[in-house]
Amino acid sequence: MNNAITSNTLRFIVLILVQVLVLNNIHFLGYINPYLYILFIILYPIKNNRSLFIFLSFLLGLTIDMFSDSGGVHAAACVSIAFVRPAALKFTFGAMYDHQTVKFATAEFVSNLTYISILTVIHHVILFLLEVFNTSEIILILKKALFSSIFTIILCILTIIIFGKRK
Repeated sequence: MNNAITSNTLRFIVLILVQVLVLNNIHFLGYINPYLYILFIILYPIKNNRSLFIFLSFLLGLTIDMFSDSGGVHAAACVSIAFVRPAALKFTFGAMYDHQTVKFATAEFVSNLTYISILTVIHHVILFLLEVFNTSEIILILKKALFSSIFTIILCILTIIIFGKRK
């Protein structure tokens, strides 16, 4: 139990630092920005307290907002994906999720990719909807969400492959 708390705390801090110090300074083509910090929400243990998880997701988003001066859009997007995460897990992993036996390190690659993609796209659509906050700019919102989602998904998969626990 203590090891899980330590690893989650370390993951929380490292992802915030990487996001704030490195990734927030990357803007490909003016609108593509990776948001690797959502990996904390994606990889958070399933069996832990849901209220604590939603609070930590809010804290994660709020911390990114404070460093990015973005007025709460990251906090709202993080809480949203934390809230829909059980539905995404059930959709992606089915019976494994029902029996609380989902292990990301041993799950099939396609299942992991689907799960990461669902949460990333939801996060990015909410984030850019709130950031732009103008329905007449829906094409810009969708373009930013699509391209940033693709880049974030690739970065998340590479991070899991490089730093994940071996099978």
